[in-house]
Amino acid sequence: MSRIAESTIQAVNDRAEALVVVGEYVRLEKKGGRYWGLCPFHNEKTPSFSVEPDRKFYYCFGCGKGGGLISFVQEMEKLSFPEAVEHLAARFGIEVSYEGGDAPVKSDAAAEKRDRMLELYDRVAGSLHHILFNTASAAFALEYLHSRSISDETAAAFKLGYAPADRFWLNGFLSKKGYSAEFLAESGLFAKQNVRYAFFADRLIFPIVDRRCRTVAFGGRILRGDGPKYLNSSESDLFKKGENLFALNLALPSIRKTKKAYICEGYMDVISLHQAGVTNAVAPLGTAFTESQARLLLRWAERVFLVFDSDDAGKAAAEKGIMTCRKVGLPCSVVAIAGDKDPADILKHSGPEALQKAIECYINDFDYLVERARARFDVEDSEGKAKAAAFMFPFLETLDSEVSRDACVGAIADAFGVDRNAVASDYAGRSDPRRTRPAEEAVRVRTAVKMNDELFLLLAVVVNRGLYRKLRSVLSPEDVDDPRAKELFVVLEECFRNESEDLDSLFAAISDEDLRSFVVEQSASDAFTINPERLVADGIVRLKQRTTCS
Repeated sequence: MSRIAESTIQAVNDRAEALVVVGEYVRLEKKGGRYWGLCPFHNEKTPSFSVEPDRKFYYCFGCGKGGGLISFVQEMEKLSFPEAVEHLAARFGIEVSYEGGDAPVKSDAAAEKRDRMLELYDRVAGSLHHILFNTASAAFALEYLHSRSISDETAAAFKLGYAPADRFWLNGFLSKKGYSAEFLAESGLFAKQNVRYAFFADRLIFPIVDRRCRTVAFGGRILRGDGPKYLNSSESDLFKKGENLFALNLALPSIRKTKKAYICEGYMDVISLHQAGVTNAVAPLGTAFTESQARLLLRWAERVFLVFDSDDAGKAAAEKGIMTCRKVGLPCSVVAIAGDKDPADILKHSGPEALQKAIECYINDFDYLVERARARFDVEDSEGKAKAAAFMFPFLETLDSEVSRDACVGAIADAFGVDRNAVASDYAGRSDPRRTRPAEEAVRVRTAVKMNDELFLLLAVVVNRGLYRKLRSVLSPEDVDDPRAKELFVVLEECFRNESEDLDSLFAAISDEDLRSFVVEQSASDAFTINPERLVADGIVRLKQRTTCS
């Protein structure tokens, strides 16, 4: 089977820029000789994730994940090694060469099927968009958008479309394009009982595009007749509702620039905000705002603003959204829109300036919850005060600082006119789900890797690969006694013979999981970067002296 040529892998590692690649996922700030940010692999509020641009190496001192740029993309995009190389090659304009054949060879059938499905969804999105703007049958849908003050330019930016009322049209159209009935049956675009019967019909269509600008699903709004107001594609290998955000592809540049994001309830609210110039707006996809979505935004945003309806459902969603944000360490505020209005209503009736002004009225998350507690409970009597205070306890549990929690206890006491010690006592006596941890979350006990002269020398060479030629000219794996040091020596030799200089290939070749973790961890140390030639030379002398003495 063909595989990506080593020359291509090397070209990717040479040309890919660490700050560009990692910076698309993590907000980085320079401190000392490294760049630091919040780790994208685990929940943290103090940056422990570091990037060394010159070595193109990342490491998290919190969770221990580390490696080169290819492994980083693998982790972030859930790709195989070949797919990650192809992704980076496309990103930096590198032609991919294959050993054993010039044509790209997918890693497996599932990857090939996924690519075909993405192509299908992109074709459908383009076709439905064309229908919206160019057919008489869709004129009413376009008029609806105009009535909501949505311009043609904004509709085009979101690739909005119209699904014909004839439920058999789409199958006929795609069949003529050469798609098999079996493939279409698995696409999610048709009813399970009848592959010719389109899932979306006579609806305004909202393509759901991931941040890599790939159409992965659809939403549809009914404009006439009976039926659910909104329909969404079912979850699939391409589309996980809780892990995607509507319009993130369009909002990301603004989120990166402003460090802020507005989270709305639905498609039209997001589109209305973009129409008004608030281009850092996104929305969940038919579900409550999830921790996965919050962590996704945390890569680029320093604060989010919840823009939910002012009805009971919207208020409940805001409460849950606050907890979700706080759990992942994402500061949060709630936009207070007066009356029973939403962004789409304000744009339609009052214009873009009024909408811009409306979202400037917001309240921080703690104060919002206090207001909700006062509205829900009678804080004039003791029982109501106790319930209002208890209502705030889940918020307290999201705080990871005892100082912040202590200050918040005092603020709760002041807000409801109760004794501070009483609030602290009630909170301490609650049932705390964090006090126990499921057995499956227990960390695996590892076999400790102990540093010695042999490992230190080989680690110095791992960090400074250009010195391996000197090492192999005077020593061989047979000169090393420690089994783990010997394995590392063998791996270095294999990489040398294969002309593979990237860190990811070296780490992947280490079969001992504990050794691999140890090498990744030690590679993040500055101990091997100060006068490395002297470190290696002294290490070689020590090993040769020991060998001579024995």
